[in-house]
Amino acid sequence: MRRMIARLRRLWTALLMAALLSILADMLGLISPPGGFVWVLAVIGAIVLLSAAMGVAPRAPVKEPVEVAAPVRGRWIAVNSPGQKIPSHGGARSRGQLSAADITHPTHHEHDENPPLVRRGWRGSRPEEFTCFGAPIRAMADGTVTETADGQRDQRARNTWPTLLWMMTVEGAVRELLFGYRGIFGNRVVIAHDDGTCAAYAHLKRGSVTVRPGQRVAQGDLIGRLGNTGNTSMPHLHVQLMDHPVIDAAAGIPMRWTNIELEDIDPQWQKHAKAPERSALEGMPRDGQIFRAL
Repeated sequence: MRRMIARLRRLWTALLMAALLSILADMLGLISPPGGFVWVLAVIGAIVLLSAAMGVAPRAPVKEPVEVAAPVRGRWIAVNSPGQKIPSHGGARSRGQLSAADITHPTHHEHDENPPLVRRGWRGSRPEEFTCFGAPIRAMADGTVTETADGQRDQRARNTWPTLLWMMTVEGAVRELLFGYRGIFGNRVVIAHDDGTCAAYAHLKRGSVTVRPGQRVAQGDLIGRLGNTGNTSMPHLHVQLMDHPVIDAAAGIPMRWTNIELEDIDPQWQKHAKAPERSALEGMPRDGQIFRAL
């Protein structure tokens, strides 16, 4: 039942939009709905129920972490990581995000320095200013590609206060209401693994996807390049393990990368760093922690 409700998220979103538009039309005098106060209560009740339905998430029977290879190579930093807590993304369980991880390059990467998390100004940094932009993304396990998309353009980072506020209050909501997970995940690849798990790789660079639905891939194969598409504040890879190839219908599965070495907290993240919570996955990098994928 939970999976069926989750799978119909686009329907709940459309109905929610219709309810909100009906309120706006009533306020502008464009419609005269019957029922008066009863109609108002009915619309409010529908909005509450539809909002709840949009947050319904299936529960996967898998409890122990599934071991896979990291989707990158070299030196990286983790953000919103299951090594910090589960659920890793602000409590979100829907769309397979239970144990998702966001990864990007450390502040100082080789001979270059990345833009700050938030800086003064009106316009965000260009994606090309980030050293991770265009980095190779690799399959975490053997499997078959089930979904790809790489037509969305790469946007500027939301790393100024005005752009960050815009993303958190308006942009994300518009993407969700109009485009669903496609607007949130941006360019993406979904792979169904031979062991029954699936992986989603999100925010990929426009035109960089190297695989197609139905194609077989092996662990470590190049599948695309890191970009800044979808609901993002800066170039990074969002990656997750799940139990179903349809993102809206998926439950998240804990994952552990077998080919990484953990290092210290990145200096730019030091003031934000917190001790891992009890739910954190041992062996995975915590928020702000640098790791090296071999």
